[in-house]
Amino acid sequence: MKKISILGCGWLGLPLAKKLLEKGNSVKGSTTSENKISVLENAGINPFLVALESESISESTNDFLAESEILIIDIPPKLRNENSDSEKKIFVEKIKNLIPFIEKSNISKILFVSSTSVYGDENDFITEETVPNPETESGKQLLLAEAILQKNENFETTILRFGGLIGEDRHPVKHLSGKENLENPDAPVNLIHQKDCIGIIEEIIDQSKWSEVFNAVAPFHPTREEYYTQKAKEQNLVLPKFSSEKSNIKKTISSEKIENVLSYQFRLENY
Repeated sequence: MKKISILGCGWLGLPLAKKLLEKGNSVKGSTTSENKISVLENAGINPFLVALESESISESTNDFLAESEILIIDIPPKLRNENSDSEKKIFVEKIKNLIPFIEKSNISKILFVSSTSVYGDENDFITEETVPNPETESGKQLLLAEAILQKNENFETTILRFGGLIGEDRHPVKHLSGKENLENPDAPVNLIHQKDCIGIIEEIIDQSKWSEVFNAVAPFHPTREEYYTQKAKEQNLVLPKFSSEKSNIKKTISSEKIENVLSYQFRLENY
């Protein structure tokens, strides 16, 4: 049995916590919503109300981390390029403020959920060896946060960079349906299903793959136009329309390291 704390029990963190509990682990989970405390309790998760701010952190953070050996950080930056400079720095400041609490705890391993947005669009084929060059503000913040955690010698950090997240209740086609003049029709999709997200995290923990960087994207790369047109048809949605005049991104993210190092097999039937 491993003792695990999950910072952020949202779309991914909650089902992940449930899965880790099923395997006999002890799991603490955090939320920023008092209404969600009962949801976590009913799932068997030890719940904590933890709010990370750029200037302070909840007093409950020490108890949330106490006795755990593994910390999974799954909190999105939620930043946009138009945010003010002060707002842009909030995510990194939150991570910085969390560090002293981690150092005082028994946490020795960290899994940081990041994103393939840390890579620029100028590369055709991307592996973990590709030098990141984020273009979005959230990508820039995630890359800075990765570095802060990786450089700290008090614990080992594995970075898990997810592609576009999809699941039974979450799919981009719902937002693209009926839209016109969509860009990059020939760009390959780089997606990861919630079930694969959880499966990969399980393998990292079970195999103790720490101090690593993994790009987590399914080895499934039809073009955007092919994929979203097909998905719209399957769900009886209005077909999205793409513009061939707006096509310049051909970025494909490799999943070879996940498949080779973890011997992980993606569940392609979910895509």
